[in-house]
Amino acid sequence: MNIEIHDAALEARLQKQLQATGSASVEEVLPRLLETQEEQDRWLLENRETINAKIRRGIDQLDRDEGIPEDQLDAHLTKLKSQT
Repeated sequence: MNIEIHDAALEARLQKQLQATGSASVEEVLPRLLETQEEQDRWLLENRETINAKIRRGIDQLDRDEGIPEDQLDAHLTKLKSQT
């Protein structure tokens, strides 16, 4: 199968992947990219209910005015990031 790429931005992204992985060709890098995408798709499918429950919980909290005020959000996110 031959694939022609007519999008310069996409070609640049592929070239960047080639350099980052040390691959000699798109044929070498493409299986890794597909595998990564398939893993992400599986994870999302396996965790869909949990993700949706967390989103619903967050929306419910916002509906009850339990959200973090916008002017405090950056500090809160920075604090959360430092805890991980």
